[in-house]
Amino acid sequence: MYLKKTPNSHGRIRLSIVDTYYDKVKKCSRQKTVESIGWLDELEKQYEDPIAHFTKRVAQLNEEKKKKQAPIHFTFYDSDRLRIDDDLRKNFGYTALSRIYHELGIHTFLTNRQRHSKEQYDANAIMKMLVYSRLLFPASKKSSYDGRERFFERSDYSLDDVYRCLSFLDKHRENLQIWMNDRIKKNYGRDTSLIYYDVTNYYFETDEQNDFLHKGISKEHRPNPIIQMGLFMDNRGIPITYELFPGNTNDCLTYRPNFGRIKKQFDLGRVISVADKGMTTGDNIWYTINTPTHDGYVFSMSIRGSEKGIKDYVLKEEGYEWLGTEYKRKSRKSPRTILVTSVTGKKMKKQVDEKQVVFWSEKYARRAKAERETALAKARDLAQNPGNYTRATSYRAAKYVKKIDYDKETGEILTSSSILDIDEEKIREEEALDGYYMLLTSEMETSDDEIIDMYRGLWRIEESFKVTKSELEARPVYVWTKEHIEAHFLTCFVALTIARILENKLERKYSVGRILDSLSKAECSLLQQNYYLFDYYDEVLKEIGSIMDIDFGKRIRTLGEIKKILAKTKK
Repeated sequence: MYLKKTPNSHGRIRLSIVDTYYDKVKKCSRQKTVESIGWLDELEKQYEDPIAHFTKRVAQLNEEKKKKQAPIHFTFYDSDRLRIDDDLRKNFGYTALSRIYHELGIHTFLTNRQRHSKEQYDANAIMKMLVYSRLLFPASKKSSYDGRERFFERSDYSLDDVYRCLSFLDKHRENLQIWMNDRIKKNYGRDTSLIYYDVTNYYFETDEQNDFLHKGISKEHRPNPIIQMGLFMDNRGIPITYELFPGNTNDCLTYRPNFGRIKKQFDLGRVISVADKGMTTGDNIWYTINTPTHDGYVFSMSIRGSEKGIKDYVLKEEGYEWLGTEYKRKSRKSPRTILVTSVTGKKMKKQVDEKQVVFWSEKYARRAKAERETALAKARDLAQNPGNYTRATSYRAAKYVKKIDYDKETGEILTSSSILDIDEEKIREEEALDGYYMLLTSEMETSDDEIIDMYRGLWRIEESFKVTKSELEARPVYVWTKEHIEAHFLTCFVALTIARILENKLERKYSVGRILDSLSKAECSLLQQNYYLFDYYDEVLKEIGSIMDIDFGKRIRTLGEIKKILAKTKK
């Protein structure tokens, strides 16, 4: 600010205090009158030296401004208008994500990898835009690119650059995961005493298939082509690594490639893998326990599909310990013969020493009965009207109908003109096993309750898949080449990892969905003189700000202040 002396045509001088600033919208320097003082000749009647007096006043205002104590004045006119394409609103919540992004050193990794390449775009700038957008405003690559100006970041790249960058990211995806793992261990600590594994799939908005994008058993029962994702997660719910597989890959076949890579590349020591019954094959068990570190496992087992001896043991009341009236458990140590595939492809019989833990829950029994009743209602209609169904539409109901057969090409029911019979014996067998679960484990001396607790931790990885599909909207997928698909899921993996780290920093007090919702609402609008007005604050932002030293509650900030905060997150 300075004391401005403005003469008129008659030689009189008018004093005012004026501030200068750079108008980012109009891209020019501008002035704003802070105080209109009056005519100098009239002021001389009140002050011995008006110039000296008001020069001191300017110095005082500058000092107050420096200390952020001076009032901020804005002038708006009824004639003020927005220009076409003006977008004065910015997101500030991503500053918390920026801190974790830079704590993980992703910027350093990408800058180093790009240093000796020929690409003209900034891969780090594009990666940040893709990750922050995926977390706060999930959309297609094109929509994310169109909204890139919502962040206080570099945006001088084209949409073609974004797609070119996807190929670059795919080239370095495995090494980036290893890099992130090392930084997580260093900055936050990894708990890999247990590692959880599960598989899901993601659908594409197309009917075309190729060697990678293929129709398979969709978790969402959609007819679209899918890809399979196998994900490993540590005991704190933070992702370790993932791998993609063609859509027609059986779930159980994804475990060994992923587990082999994690043991080779991530230096985790001895681990115990926890997975559901989809992974419980002889090959997976044998592979796990025969690593150099003799790793362990806790896998669930399908009791309904098991041998008679297992079912008899489960249903025999002897040995169960009741905990209340709605829960019981028992266990035994028992060798079990498994089938393992040799290098020639032949099946060999191997014996493993296992602990088998069985538990029954009334809550699970009620849920199983309710789910079966829904399928049975469909099965009864199927038996009466088989011509109304195909293999696809009879999903979950056909197993309760006797002698049902399908046309291999069309999927139509071959006996569509007949009335079919319900398999009552199968229903009774299933009812007897409602509520029972069996866990198989290599950890012979671990207590039953600990084994059960280990397995129950699997919900975290199931929730991670839910987060990627809902909050992060990882599907449907709109990119088509293998390179771009791999890069899309790399950005989803990075986004999920950042979200889980922030959730852990908040001691899991809030869900990922609630955290991201608050950060997406932490926005500001440009007023004048490069001042931004903030209009949202809640308890989540207060706690994030407390642990990350970011004040989300301040009402007005200058662009310079915002840039200083962002600079701190990047150290």
